[in-house]
This record gives sequence, structure tokens and C-alpha cells, in this order.
Amino acid sequence: MTRTTPPRPLDAEELFPKLADYRGVTTRLHPRAGSPDASVSSVGGPLLWPADEPWPVCTESHRRGRGYRIADIRRRRQLLARAWARDVAPGPTDEERAILKELERKHRRPDLADTDPVPLIGLVQLYRRDVPGLPAGPDGCDLLQVLWCPFEAHAPSGFGLALHMVWRRSEEVGEPLRAAPEPLLVGFEGAVPEPCVLHPEQVTTYPYAGTLPARLRSRIDAWEEKQERNADKDPDAYVLTYQHDLSMPPGYRVGGFPSWHSTDPHAMTCAACATPMALLMTLDSREWDGGSTSWKPVEDGRLAEHQRDPCPAHLAFGRYGLLNVFTCPARPEHPHRWSIQ
Repeated sequence: MTRTTPPRPLDAEELFPKLADYRGVTTRLHPRAGSPDASVSSVGGPLLWPADEPWPVCTESHRRGRGYRIADIRRRRQLLARAWARDVAPGPTDEERAILKELERKHRRPDLADTDPVPLIGLVQLYRRDVPGLPAGPDGCDLLQVLWCPFEAHAPSGFGLALHMVWRRSEEVGEPLRAAPEPLLVGFEGAVPEPCVLHPEQVTTYPYAGTLPARLRSRIDAWEEKQERNADKDPDAYVLTYQHDLSMPPGYRVGGFPSWHSTDPHAMTCAACATPMALLMTLDSREWDGGSTSWKPVEDGRLAEHQRDPCPAHLAFGRYGLLNVFTCPARPEHPHRWSIQ
């Protein structure tokens, strides 16, 4: 099933004509539960990985001997999905709650040292033929693969993500790896994605308000304040905002503009050549939420309540935030940078 973004509640450029100078395009990926194979783009699906190429691992020193088992995470998700899909008395039974509680338990592996290699987990695989707007990789590479360590323990503070980005030419992969190695334990449930097929769709997007010129930003602020005053007269009214309804869609997407809703906007420059970096992709914990329901695809609105899943991949970035990944437009082989919002 395709996914179609509803028209915006209001025309942003009619409200703010100067926005036309900043109009952009982003490709919503719309991941949904499925069974992708390595020959297609996916979130959480198998990666097209050469059998003779070592699978990447994390050897950075951090605790990896306590965490959750992947099999328990997947079983818990399946049990919950079945429980809430029941026509009669949806939700877990007392017996199922007991099972769920056991599956939520952390486990210990005292045999794992803090520097033992941890196999990385594949997050995203994108073929340029599938995803409009995905830039070419170095030397004409057509396949981008994103992996990460399933423990948030990599910043100097001891809390941070470790991404691993790989560009490759898909036609050069001979014998593919049949099954990727998996870590014995993971640090949090949101580190493990559910396999999702993609439904790419290009939509119009505009920059985060805090990055726009001051005069235009002031006009947007004044408009939003007026919306809030009008809503005071009707407590049930949906309050439109530039950030949530008119500028950039939530969810997984390629290209467009980054959101800076958790931090002040700051320049992302290439560490190798100081070129201003461009947003490569955004990985979002949710496809929509209470503050951005206007972006919910038309097709999802037609589904039964238990079939509408705003978190289809079950990944979590920070405290249910999003992950912006940036690339160097001058030299795509230069190291990527990222920011959690």
C-alpha cells in the first residue's frame, strides 16, 4: 500500500510569501511492517553485505554485559501486537502481563568484557533507485547502509550513539552474507528495529523557523500567537503551528531541512574540509504524534485503530526523539555527522 501525505491545512506560502525563497523537497520514507530482503531499501531489513567482508563491531570500552535479549524484545512486541488486535477485550490478559514482565527483565553476561566486540545492528538500507533525492555516494556508490552499536555509551559523558555509515556499489557485491551476527545483549529495546518496507513520497518542506531571517520569523511567531488566542475561545480546537503542520514532516525522511526543536540551531560543518554540511536523512522515533497528526498519511487514517502504528520500526533515538544525519556535499566520502533532537 502506498502512503500519501494529506494537503497542508493552510498554504504556507500564501500566509508567508517570502517562504517561497526557502522552499525545499524532502522524501518521506514511510516505513511499515513487512518482510524486505537485501535487494530492496528498508528500515530494519537485511543488508546487502558481502560474505567476505567482516561485519562491523564496536570495540569501544563500555559496559555490555547487562541488557536485554533480542529474542525477548521481539517476542514482547509480537505478544503486545496480538493482544491489542483482539476484537473482544483488546489488551494483555493477566497471564500475558506476567509473561511481558518477565520479557522486560534485564540479563547479565559476566563473561562479556567491556572491550569485547559487539556486532553492530543494521538500521537502514537505501538504494538510490528506490529513494528520490538520495545523493550519490563517493565514486558513484548507489547503496547507503546505516548501522549502530546497541548501547548508548559512546560520548565522553557515557551517553551517546555510535553510528557506522557505509556506501557501496550494489553491483559489486558477489556472494551476499546470509545472516548478520547479532549481539548477545542490547542496552535498550529501541536499539532493535522491526523489519519495514518503504513507501517513498516526495513532499514540499520549509526550514525550521529558528533558521529563517528575523523578520520572517517574527511574522510566523505573531501568526502562531494569534492561533493560540483564537484557540482560547474553543478548548477543543486544534492549534495549527508552523513547526508541526506547515514546515517539515515527522518520520523517516531523506533530504530537506533539519529540525532543531530540542537545541538551538547550530552550524554543522565538515570536520575534514569545513564545508557546510547538508541534511542526508532524518530517522524519527515516530511517524506522527499528538502534535503532528496533520501529517498522518491518508491511508493510515482509513485503517482500524489497532492497525495504525506511529512507531512501525520501534526504534528510539534519545528520549523518543529524532536523529539528523548530515553529509558533506563537496566530498561525500568525508565523515558524516549527526545530531539528536
